[in-house]
Amino acid sequence: MIAQTGTVRRPPAVSWDHVVVTGFLTALAVLMILPLIYMVSTALKPLDELFLWPPHLFVRHPTLDNFRTLIIATSALEVPFTRYIFNSTLVAVVAVTGIVILGSMGAYPLAKHRSLPGRNLIFSTIVAALMFAPEVTQIPRYIVVDSLGMIDTYWALILPQLASAYALFLMKQFIEQIPDEVLESARIDGAGEWRIFWTMIMPLAKPAWATLTIITFISTWNEFFGPLIFTRSEAMRTLPLAVATIGGDSIARQGAAAAATFLTTAPPLIVFAYFRRRVIETMAYSGIKG
Repeated sequence: MIAQTGTVRRPPAVSWDHVVVTGFLTALAVLMILPLIYMVSTALKPLDELFLWPPHLFVRHPTLDNFRTLIIATSALEVPFTRYIFNSTLVAVVAVTGIVILGSMGAYPLAKHRSLPGRNLIFSTIVAALMFAPEVTQIPRYIVVDSLGMIDTYWALILPQLASAYALFLMKQFIEQIPDEVLESARIDGAGEWRIFWTMIMPLAKPAWATLTIITFISTWNEFFGPLIFTRSEAMRTLPLAVATIGGDSIARQGAAAAATFLTTAPPLIVFAYFRRRVIETMAYSGIKG
């Protein structure tokens, strides 16, 4: 028999720098997820556990009574709780769709049509708009919406969201990374700009608009100040406004408020979980790197 000899592979040496970084990031991730764990735990706590001191992170006797209390508390209102959910869903879906499409359409000529007159000035103005906090534009925004007669309508909650400087900036930075040769080959084959945009730019920029979907959905879904000043009737209010008024001064309704908070937070988490793989890829190609 011929003995076969081979080299023995040694396990790679442990890098203490890697261990320290991994441990730090793990601890940071646990610290960041604690509020979510506490929120879910609070929504499932019975009334006697809600007011324990010191408060417990985990629920001892989970129950769905808070969700039943929420349904009972809102069934007596003028507007059912499902109406608030419908309003928030409609506004978020339509606004996010419009932001993604308009931001992509505006970014494409700025990124790939370098002969566009005033291209650099337009982009510089858009970047300058990012320096202003949303609260700065609330008064002129209200004046414009009121002058158009859109107060207490869905248009008042949707249209002001569509002009997103961040959306155009993010999409432009990503679209610039698409090779010009790909677009030129499509033009040689006879494709028009509209077809190039829908069949090439949008599929290739999927990581960017997926990330933009996450960011804009979370901000639109959690928007509080806009619906507060643009709505008058109870039927037009969104879910964050309803959650702010459910608890009130009643101790018995604190569990219902916790359940409503959980229902408000769940949709953004679901959207983020669905698109999370695209976020890192977008940051790597759009120039937003740490």
